[in-house]
Order: sequence, then structure tokens, then C-alpha cells
Amino acid sequence: MKTVIVNAHVISPGVDMPCAAVEIVDGKITKVAKAAKPGKNDWVFDAKGAYVVPGFIDVHLHGACGYDVCDATTEAIEKIAEAKLAEGCTTFLPTTLTVGNDNLVAAAKAVAEYRKTTKFSKVAGIHLEGPFINSKCCGAQNPKFVRKPDMKEVLAIDKISPVKMVSYAPEQPGGAAFAAACLKRGIVPSCGHTGAKLAEFMPAYKKGLRHMTHFCNQMTPLHHREIGMVGAGFLIEDLNTEIICDRIHLCDDMLRLVLTRRNLAHVQMITDSLRCSHCKDGYAFEMGGLKVQLKGGEARLVEGGNLAGSTLWMNQGLKNLRDVSGLELKDLIRVTSWNQAIELGLGDTLGKVEKGYVADLAVLDAKSFKVKAVFLDGKRRI
Repeated sequence: MKTVIVNAHVISPGVDMPCAAVEIVDGKITKVAKAAKPGKNDWVFDAKGAYVVPGFIDVHLHGACGYDVCDATTEAIEKIAEAKLAEGCTTFLPTTLTVGNDNLVAAAKAVAEYRKTTKFSKVAGIHLEGPFINSKCCGAQNPKFVRKPDMKEVLAIDKISPVKMVSYAPEQPGGAAFAAACLKRGIVPSCGHTGAKLAEFMPAYKKGLRHMTHFCNQMTPLHHREIGMVGAGFLIEDLNTEIICDRIHLCDDMLRLVLTRRNLAHVQMITDSLRCSHCKDGYAFEMGGLKVQLKGGEARLVEGGNLAGSTLWMNQGLKNLRDVSGLELKDLIRVTSWNQAIELGLGDTLGKVEKGYVADLAVLDAKSFKVKAVFLDGKRRI
């Protein structure tokens, strides 16, 4: 049976098409046009002028609704996936913390179990944020569990459930070789929680490292005598830079600077959401053994006050970017999904509202950006 979304305002990379229709057959988009005449046997969804955008892809998130990936239970992954779907996020990378190997193995097993059923958002693979970071740049990660890059540990986890990304400090011993080894196995190496100077970063870059974890946060800042990793993110065009768009981790001026000075083909919106996402203010919890409290919309360590992750939802992140930058949605939309899909090797099937692409779609209110509907493989799930 054909599904037809009518009265849609289609927003896709390079496309802004109001009063459009999207036709879907067998989970894939077969036609995007200005008008359509649904057949009497077609299933019709009236978008009523709402935005129809590619389902969001979040490559960096730890939790939601009181659950964390490192809880290492199938229930936790399922609840997080359900929360992400409510944000219009159709694919995500469950992201771990800097914890012990036993905890990482258990989390990978929970992800593997969820992938057998995929009741809500799809899991493309695991993002290991740490434990191979710089102990001086932990942020809200626990320095107790920091260790040197170990490809054997990564591959053991990858056997349980695919690892798609590893955030690590490239200045660590063997950092360049580690980047090369990751890429050989189809894993994206990412520079994060790092104290690297530009010269310390370049050996890993020359081996293929092209991703930066939560750009500007927990990395060497820009200085006029040492540009550090923030400087590298502006100087080196093909670095894929993650940005947390909650207007807390990056101020509005920095968001504008990134969005107007960086090539948008190499910017990726993330949430870096914690278990306190989708929870009420005042929520207190532990993260990798460290106490965190949500207050005034900010999740901070109780000791020291460091910002942890965020409570951001993907749909709100897109609205924030539009409001702060003033850029057109047809240009901004690629940072929410298609760029991520390309880097994960899925750019020919995900991240566009276009013929031949998988019908993973989010329908957003044109004013509030609230999620009105979500389609997964062409089937309405919300």
C-alpha cells in the first residue's frame, strides 16, 4: 500500500518546497512533488503545512528519561530510543561514558539486544566517548577510568555490537596509529576531551582523523600563539565538528561564528543529552560515579560545577540554530542528519527527503518545531 503525505512543507538539503506531497512505497520515498492525487487505496497523512524533514540522526547522546546507556540494560536503551523518537530522531549512536571495561561490555550487550527488535529509533552503532581521553580534560567524565588507547578493547566491544565512533585524545601515546586502526575497521575516530596542541593533533589528522567531539567543549581553546583544537576546527575545513545547540554549551555568538564561518557540510548538530533529558528541573543523578544535578536547565557536576551534557532535544536544537543564525532551513537541515549519514556511510539512503531514500521522516510544527509525527521506514510511529 502506498503512503502519501500531503500539504507538506518539505525541507531537505538544498530544498524548500511548500505545498508538496511525499509518496512512500515499501519504506522508501518514491516521489516528492508539488501536488499529488492519492488513490482511493492509499494511506494519506495530512501535514497541514508542517515541515517534513529528514529524521534526525544524533551521533552523540548518553541518555534520557532517567536512563543512561551505561546502565547497561535493554530497558535503558529502549527507553532512550523511545525518547529520541519523540524528538524526531530516527537514528542514533548510544554513547558511553569513561567507565570500566566490564561496564562497556555490558552496555554493548544491551545495545545488541535492542538492535534485535528496534522498537523505536534505530541504532546505527555505538559511540565510545572515552575512556581514552586526556585526564586533564575530563569535564564530567571520571578520571578514575581514563586509560591509553587500546584497539583490542575497541574490537572486543565491536564484536558484541558495532562500534561506529570513538572519541579520544589524539595526543595520547599511539594516538595517530589508533586513528588509522579505527578507520581500517570502519570506525570514525574523533578528537575529544583533549589538551592537544595543533602540532600534536596533525599526526592523527594525517592518518585520517576528521571528526571533533562537541566542538569547543573540553578541548584546547584558541590563542594567538597556539590555536589549539578550536583553532584547528576553524582552520581545517574538512573536520566534521559536532556542536551542542542548547545555547548553553556554546553561546549564541559562538554558534553564529561556527555556522557562518564553517562549511556547513562539515558541521553536525548533537544533543550530548544525559539521563536528565526529558526530566524535570532539580533531577539529581550519578554519571560514571560522579554526582550531577539539573538546575535551571543546566546539568552540572555537584563538585566543581563543570557542565556535563545537555537536556537538549533534536527538534529544539534545529529551532535554536535557525533562530540564532538566521540561515535558511534548507541549508541548516543538513547539519541535523545528512552530514552524519555521509560520515557513517549511509548518505545514499538517509538524510534527505528525496526519491530513493528511506522514509525516515519527522513532521515539525512550522512555528514551534514541536514534533507532530514521525515516520520510520515509511510507517507512522508517532
